[in-house]
Amino acid sequence: METVSTRSGDARVTWHPAPHPTLLLAASHGAGGGIEARDLQALAATLPAHGVTVALVEQPWRVAGKKLAPAPKTLDAAWHDLWPALTRPGLPVIAAGRSAGARVACRTAADLGAAAVLALSFPLHPPGRPEKSRAAELLGSGLPTLVVQGGNDPFGRPAEFPDSTRYTLVEVPYGDHGFAVPKRAPLDQDEALATLTAAVAAWTRSLG
Repeated sequence: METVSTRSGDARVTWHPAPHPTLLLAASHGAGGGIEARDLQALAATLPAHGVTVALVEQPWRVAGKKLAPAPKTLDAAWHDLWPALTRPGLPVIAAGRSAGARVACRTAADLGAAAVLALSFPLHPPGRPEKSRAAELLGSGLPTLVVQGGNDPFGRPAEFPDSTRYTLVEVPYGDHGFAVPKRAPLDQDEALATLTAAVAAWTRSLG
């Protein structure tokens, strides 16, 4: 674990190194939780065997014990301040995040020189408010982008996403915003996470 100073306070980076890395995935959490999220932990456990070092980033507000995330500009500024620590290993960096962290990655990736963007549970709109679309953020990076979305995500189901060649979308069937699947679903939680990790691993290979 590494502490990194930002203008918003200290952030923490938990490293999961690959034995022979070719890429680095830098992933941050959402506004309602930390790096203990099941999708982030699954990627940290899986991707190093595929040559991808994983850096799980706890934003300063979370490290400080606050319950509410700050404004988007504050989140983006902290991500900018963190970036030199993430590029230190000298690998191409995939900017990644779940939910609010995915929005940060999309907004900042091009300016920071990221190689690609991974958006987990991208919050396309607030629940029940499809007219409040954030599609412009998703489409704006101009970089290779993978979206992994739960089939029952109230922040945007896969069918609600715009048709575009600017990103690839993979659905985790029956998954909610945290990729949890109901007990009555025809796949269990481990299978849902395996769908996610397999898709991300295959995509990272395609980047090489």
